[in-house]
Amino acid sequence: MRKKTWLSWSSGKDSAWALHVLRQSEEYEVAGLFTTINSAFDRVAMHAVRVELLREQAQAVGLPLYLIAIPYPCSDEQYAAVMADFVARAGDDGVQCMAFGDLYLEDVRRYREERMQGTGMAAVFPLWGRPTRALLQEMLESGLRACLTCVDPRVLPAEFAGRELTPALLESMPAGIDPCGENGEFHTFVFDGPMFMRPLDIEIGEVVARDGFVFADCALRQAATSQSFRRR
Repeated sequence: MRKKTWLSWSSGKDSAWALHVLRQSEEYEVAGLFTTINSAFDRVAMHAVRVELLREQAQAVGLPLYLIAIPYPCSDEQYAAVMADFVARAGDDGVQCMAFGDLYLEDVRRYREERMQGTGMAAVFPLWGRPTRALLQEMLESGLRACLTCVDPRVLPAEFAGRELTPALLESMPAGIDPCGENGEFHTFVFDGPMFMRPLDIEIGEVVARDGFVFADCALRQAATSQSFRRR
């Protein structure tokens, strides 16, 4: 019997691809997604994606979505307490594994594994150690589509915010940028791919600078007549 698994869902490409990989596994059964939400803005922390878009993604991949509200600002202690409550809830629901789309940051993995100690649940990393350029190429060739919702202007020009992640965009990035943005260079929102039953029809609106980052607002296109990504 496959292990009941909940997947950390950031709304971006890595968590979406982790879902795709896990669904091909005979060991894990993804039964739900969970996302931490900034309670002050009702958006995904860092990705700045609207909750309504998260819900649309969950419907498109056919899974229940569990939202974890965290305060803004949020201390390490507050975050740990909120997550501990959620992990306890997952255990009560019979969850055996928590999966994450992390790629190679050892400190992040270690933190997650420490949080799972003593819970009876295992931390799973289906993408761990994959070379990021080859991984991104595999994602894009599979039909995954994503736009950049947040960029760190210290390493990536602000005009990248809101653009679709394509091979051409990747080649235009400055030297030293991780192809998957694993070091926080950028964050994405996935609107189509092999893990989706249907694409999301989205448009990019206002681009703003806040807290040292540049964010592009993503929304469902109103009165949609097609299913193509566009800026508004």
